[in-house]
Amino acid sequence: MYYTTIRKQQGLSLSSLLIWSIVLVLIAILGMKLAPVYIEHSTITKNLKAIAKEVESPDGDLNQIRLSFSKRAQIDNIKSISGQDIKVNRENGRVVLSAKYTVKIPLIANISLNIDFESTSL
Repeated sequence: MYYTTIRKQQGLSLSSLLIWSIVLVLIAILGMKLAPVYIEHSTITKNLKAIAKEVESPDGDLNQIRLSFSKRAQIDNIKSISGQDIKVNRENGRVVLSAKYTVKIPLIANISLNIDFESTSL
């Protein structure tokens, strides 16, 4: 006599497949909404570092720094901040540029996501 063990069926049922696909779609949508904001943040930080390197003397003109950022922001399509939002500090003989800003991302209906960023040229 052969005895066979009854094995449980393995795999996903249709309902669990649908639930997981909905979860994955929601994560993908959230990622697609958040990715441009974080890319813009890294571009702002990159531009602040580049402008801080360009400024040769600590007596650099504040308007020239802001104009330089505004030109770079126009080229890189930065909409979150402008040249007027940049704060210029001088530390240890170096120029340090910084900016704080908030981005509001609409998700669904009246639900939105607020993200606070702080960029610096250090």
